[in-house]
Amino acid sequence: MTAAAAVDAPTPTALPRAFWALWVCQLVNRLGSFVQPFLVLYLTHDRHLSAGTAGAVAAAVGAGSVVAQLVGGWLADRVGRRLTMLICFFGTAAALILLGSARSMAMIWVAAFLVGLLGDLFRPAVQATVADMLKPGERVRAYGLLFWAINLGFSVSTVSAGVLAHLGYGLLFWLNAGTSIIAGAVIWAMVPESRPAPDEDTPHRALLPVVLRDTVFLMMILIQVGYATIYFQGYSTLPLAMAGDGLPPQTYGLVIALNGVVIVLIQPILGRWFAKVDRPKLLAVSMLVVGLGFGVGAVVHNWWGYGLSVVVWTIGEIGFAATIGAVSADLAPVDLRGRYMGLGGMAFGVGTVIGPLAGTNALEHFGPTVTWIGCALLGVVIFIGQYSLAPALHARAAANAATA
Repeated sequence: MTAAAAVDAPTPTALPRAFWALWVCQLVNRLGSFVQPFLVLYLTHDRHLSAGTAGAVAAAVGAGSVVAQLVGGWLADRVGRRLTMLICFFGTAAALILLGSARSMAMIWVAAFLVGLLGDLFRPAVQATVADMLKPGERVRAYGLLFWAINLGFSVSTVSAGVLAHLGYGLLFWLNAGTSIIAGAVIWAMVPESRPAPDEDTPHRALLPVVLRDTVFLMMILIQVGYATIYFQGYSTLPLAMAGDGLPPQTYGLVIALNGVVIVLIQPILGRWFAKVDRPKLLAVSMLVVGLGFGVGAVVHNWWGYGLSVVVWTIGEIGFAATIGAVSADLAPVDLRGRYMGLGGMAFGVGTVIGPLAGTNALEHFGPTVTWIGCALLGVVIFIGQYSLAPALHARAAANAATA
């Protein structure tokens, strides 16, 4: 067996207790994600802000989230994964309470940015922890299970938040803060520090000089931006296209709900199979499926056609979510693992900005058919790019495994 094959071989062992603690933490955290889906409504109804101002405050949360990817990655490498996650969950609880009680616009802006910043610090740290504690063959299954927990929790929280909002928006902030504290307590009690001990003879390396020489990783970043650009059409361009076909907003709500339903039902079934498949190539195929799924929109004009589109690209999303962390972990130098993960998350954040701008403008100026065909073509382009990187990714994975 070659070194690359050995790295890729799945290891059908039970996942450790600390991983399941992370899983519970992710589930609890998302079960309590009450504030963000209703933030704009809270700001317009309870704080009597204009829709534009409320949207800008929500954008401040997004800006904090983008910054969090770099900060969280740096903290995960320098002060440790566990401490970074504790800062995230306990800090998020405080930021949520601050946002819910803020009265001045200045304090609302600051609190909103802090909610985004502190709320997403955990992402690079969690991804790095999974890579630290598990062998390469186990990571796809593990990242897929975490993705499932996030979506299961969020699906429940969006429904329950709608009910709880009738009792007052203030309650959402306190409950969301409470679940953040519970998540932090799980980390405190059950997740040990996993960061590899630094080599005392080797000085700390700066990220930028290493990354700028890492052509393979830079290509991965560019491809991730392209993927996110396609993916976020589902939450920006899709509702506009459906409205253009005469479908009401509630129909879009039902169609997009299929995304969460498919993830909750299908991911556990696909997860074990994904673990047996070549990771870089599965990542490439998953991106292609997402692009082609959106491309279906070019030939459909009714609810079931759009529903089929959502089901197709959701299957691709499941494959992407399960493999992107594993492939990034294979690629990243051990001492820069958290920061590499953070840069990947930031690339996805850039796509969340580019995607809605590109899609909505394409829809306005070129129409839905061209827009959805463009998504499919971009999916083909990033598939070719990602697939062509597979040999280099296998070589890096084997080299990192040999030095671990």
